[in-house]
Amino acid sequence: MACGHAGFVRIAARAKIGKVNAVSSAIFQLGDLRAIIGDNSAEGQHRAGYNGVWSLSHKAEPDNLFVPAVAGLNFEHIFDGHTGTTRELLFEPRNAPMELKQLSDASAELHQPPTPFFGLESWTTFTLRAPHYVDMHFRCRATKHAFMGGIIGLFWASYLSAPENKSIYFRGRFPNAQRTHWIQAMTQWHNDESTFLHLSDTTQLKLAADYPNMLFTNFSKLRYDEPFYYGLRGKMVYIVMFEDAVVSVRNDRPTIRFSHSPSGGGGTPDGSDTNPAWDFQFIIPRYEVGKEYGFKARVAYKPYLGRDDVVEEFRRWKG
Repeated sequence: MACGHAGFVRIAARAKIGKVNAVSSAIFQLGDLRAIIGDNSAEGQHRAGYNGVWSLSHKAEPDNLFVPAVAGLNFEHIFDGHTGTTRELLFEPRNAPMELKQLSDASAELHQPPTPFFGLESWTTFTLRAPHYVDMHFRCRATKHAFMGGIIGLFWASYLSAPENKSIYFRGRFPNAQRTHWIQAMTQWHNDESTFLHLSDTTQLKLAADYPNMLFTNFSKLRYDEPFYYGLRGKMVYIVMFEDAVVSVRNDRPTIRFSHSPSGGGGTPDGSDTNPAWDFQFIIPRYEVGKEYGFKARVAYKPYLGRDDVVEEFRRWKG
């Protein structure tokens, strides 16, 4: 392991899966946060086939927020509801090669060339900002007409390490409700009403009769209003926020969806509990080949100071 300047560390790759370059991960330390950004390679405890934020810790909580063997903000699925009856296709972003590029002492980019089947090329930039933020900027383009039904579906998974409270919380509405309330979303089992749409999301993902049962194919009657959610781990809060531009107001615009699983991160080391997955999707209806699509998101990881503080974090980022 070779140390760089300003708290930057690069780690040499050891695995062949997902490799196109000699460096598979980078360690960043800024403000209260320490993060490891990496591609699909294996390194130490980290298993091959998981990318994004391998590790995220805070001065107030030095343990990794995510399950060490996997990752958070992991680019998991490319889907269209028709193609992908094999595990290799269902998890194409985890299996296709990626390239890690250092952009600065606080930023790294993961570039995935056009994937073997769907032909989707993507760039994901992660940037740490003081005191406790990770900004994410995702861009992609389809290089061929491979998506049946005209819809591109993309999915990110974050595997949380053993929080006692497995729920996510967001502002939204119950069925037939006229007012927005705080909603505690805790699905009963994997693939159980696991996806939450925005109030104005009318895009319909049509499914082939033999398409596998997935988190993104099961929908809750609960709807979210404002584009952020949070979860709790001990005394810490993990907030995921999205820009308003990706909240759909028409059925021909990209939109964000939230997803949840109580057990997506597998079992805890002692086998006494399960690790939840706090996930999200990016849905692109009526896509065009060669056109670039994307979104910006911000993660805040900090001591929990109450719901008013969570809302203030989102308002401050918007403003």
